[in-house]
Amino acid sequence: MKKLVLVFALIFSQLSFAQTAKEIIDKNIELSGGLTNWKLLNSILLQGKVILGVKDEYPIKIYQQRPNLTKTVITINGKETAIEGYNGTKGYAMNYATNKLQEYAEYVPESFDNDFIDWENKGFESKYLGKEKVGDIYCHKVELTKNVNKNMYYFDTKSYMLVKEVKKDETLIYSDYKKVGNLTMPFRIESSSVKKDGDYVMLLNKVEINKVFPANIFKF
Repeated sequence: MKKLVLVFALIFSQLSFAQTAKEIIDKNIELSGGLTNWKLLNSILLQGKVILGVKDEYPIKIYQQRPNLTKTVITINGKETAIEGYNGTKGYAMNYATNKLQEYAEYVPESFDNDFIDWENKGFESKYLGKEKVGDIYCHKVELTKNVNKNMYYFDTKSYMLVKEVKKDETLIYSDYKKVGNLTMPFRIESSSVKKDGDYVMLLNKVEINKVFPANIFKF
């Protein structure tokens, strides 16, 4: 009988964690604008500056459009230079050895939406891993798993905004949330990796949503 009670306790515990994880994700989506508004988002233009290392600082623009089109442009010595992008069929990035854009056959574009928008329909499984402090902020820790891919998300226990995201090769810290239309977005994004070769801090000063971009904006 004790073993049976223990089995039921474990099942109930797992179900509770799964439900809690779903509730936390749903709360984040609701408080950051709602699922409908996120799905109505078709394009976005991020503008600000990116800080590399200690002193290297460049103006940056990031164009993104459904389903996965993207283009990143930085300004060096007053000249705008595309450094990365995906045009729907091909991905490219700057080869700094030759100082030219180079096509990458194995370029994998990121989805326009983050993983936890419609995470269940995308085939992810969720797990609630309790609370953990990120800096001075207490966070709900949620794990999303699909096949061998596993991402960790940390949501502020008070605001439910995303504070930290841990992916396979990158950790992202989000802060300075502001309203953009009906949506709430981070205006500071800090990226770090184990190798420390691509670490950056991006400070946004302008975000525009649902802009109609020129037809050739993603061409290269």
